[in-house]
Amino acid sequence: MLPKISGRVAWKFEEPNYDIDNIIGVANIKLSDIEQMKKVCMADYDPDFASKVQDGDILVGAENFGYGHPHYVAFKALRALGVRTVFAESFNPSFYKGEVSNGVALIEVPGILKAVERWGTVSLDWDREEVTVDEKTVLKCRPVPQRTKDLVECGNLINYIRKKRL
Repeated sequence: MLPKISGRVAWKFEEPNYDIDNIIGVANIKLSDIEQMKKVCMADYDPDFASKVQDGDILVGAENFGYGHPHYVAFKALRALGVRTVFAESFNPSFYKGEVSNGVALIEVPGILKAVERWGTVSLDWDREEVTVDEKTVLKCRPVPQRTKDLVECGNLINYIRKKRL
């Protein structure tokens, strides 16, 4: 069963072609200690981000979100803080492939950036492929590939492969 996705908008990345290395800072892309990753996560944007974010919070991005080299430290830190969903106008293909394989729900939603505010609420209806913003505005998602749904449902690529082998 697909996970229920409903949470607060922990951050809006308004710039197109956002490089995810900026989430932890380029100087920190070689970190391996998860506690250290969580401390530096989003610190350049909001020094208190790690203490404010809650399990189930969601990020929102502009066009081509996830541009840049596919370093996974930034999203490893975000996943450890409880962020497992990003709604964006569109995603960089390399980022999309990598993070969906890690079980992150990446959902393309035209108009999402203008419709949300930080700390507002958003929820996803998987069946209708719609996102509801603050319980009043409904936006249609681009069709979510079945493979993406399967990976999110399984939690990651390893669990997906195990499930398919049984």
